[in-house]
Amino acid sequence: MEQEKDNFWLYIGALIIAVIGGVLLLKARENEVSGWDNGAIQESKQEVNKQLDKAKK
Repeated sequence: MEQEKDNFWLYIGALIIAVIGGVLLLKARENEVSGWDNGAIQESKQEVNKQLDKAKK
């Protein structure tokens, strides 16, 4: 009975570590994709600004 109780807390600890690891992995991938979007957004803004400048002239 005592051995079974020890394994229970081991499983809970492993589950908590797995969840934290998963969250960190997903967050890292989200930031990576966000960085790609940032470059595309900046390019789009520059293009729009160029077109607006041409339209004003």
